[in-house]
Amino acid sequence: MGLLTAACAAYASLAAWLWLTLAQGMFWRTDVRLPPRTAPTHWPSVAIVVPARDEAEVLPRSLPSLIAQDYPGEAEVILVDDGSTDGTGDLARRLARENPGLPLTVAAPGDPAAGWTGKLWALRHGIRIARTAHATEPDFLLLTDADIAHEPDSLRELVAAATSADLDLVSQMARLRVVGPWERLVVPAFVYFFAQLYPFRRINRPSARTAAAAGGCVLLRTTTAVRAGIPDSIRQAVIDDVSLARAVHRSGGRIWLGLAERVDSVRPYPALADLWRMVSRSAYAQLRHQPLLLAGTVAGLVLVYLVPPAALLTGLAAGRPAIAWAGGLAWLLMAGTYLPMLRYYRQPAALAPLLPFTALLYLLMTVDSAVQHYRGRGASWKGRTYARPSDA
Repeated sequence: MGLLTAACAAYASLAAWLWLTLAQGMFWRTDVRLPPRTAPTHWPSVAIVVPARDEAEVLPRSLPSLIAQDYPGEAEVILVDDGSTDGTGDLARRLARENPGLPLTVAAPGDPAAGWTGKLWALRHGIRIARTAHATEPDFLLLTDADIAHEPDSLRELVAAATSADLDLVSQMARLRVVGPWERLVVPAFVYFFAQLYPFRRINRPSARTAAAAGGCVLLRTTTAVRAGIPDSIRQAVIDDVSLARAVHRSGGRIWLGLAERVDSVRPYPALADLWRMVSRSAYAQLRHQPLLLAGTVAGLVLVYLVPPAALLTGLAAGRPAIAWAGGLAWLLMAGTYLPMLRYYRQPAALAPLLPFTALLYLLMTVDSAVQHYRGRGASWKGRTYARPSDA
């Protein structure tokens, strides 16, 4: 890059990092955990709804944790088998027999109706069962993915948080699995980028203008779900967790989102290809399939994450200390704000300077998501490909 261009890019990147660090809701802090809570005098009833499609690999590590919930009130588990071909439903029934605890219902809704994503179709079926199976509706719905394992007190703590703070939606970002080298490189950054887009502290303000949730663990008041028309009002959403939170927000509901202490994902992503599919399957949908948003996202990733190391090296090679200092300081702020997330995931601090490389991977995944969309293989999950909402 020319020296004038390099200087302008370096100063712009540094300005961006100063703003992100100081003015973007302290997104980099990882101390947003469940709010202060006390046990209610009467524990509300809860239906745990689990959409599951071909989840036989992870179900033995997740479903028993739901059945074993130590919850003082009435609770049940409803697993909705969304067209599985690997025996997910039969395995769930066997696990319930082998692990006594909360009652389990296994249901199968059939293929999704036109205009519905598979997961939301399954949730619709599970919520309908929860609301009609007994004389009274459950007070709360816990919507949790089939790969999410919960500590025995998870449900109790979620409900106590919701009742203590009068919240309509309580969502925790499950701690994702970080075992292999690619998971160490990519997974903490995934949560870091999510928090950068949706700073938890801003989401949790009563006056918040935006809303978000983490789909793996969402506790939702049943009356709020009915008022917000969930899931029918978001039936086409591929990014269903954020769409759900926005529907709750529009209906006047109060939302809380934070990092989990008792909720973990057990789904493995051992190879880069597995992580690539996880991100690229919905990245372009997050951009609403808009080429201009894609171009802006690519430019933003380049400016914020790739320019700092490039400016540092350019400044050093050209003998321009101002450029090198600007790039180096931006890179230092980037790595410094990433450190809390690495500590949360119990990863070495040495990974922090590698964030530009990880961001480059995410940039390529996002571009690939758009390419696959225009090839007719866009947002997809386990054999299903979804059109953009306007085309569905």
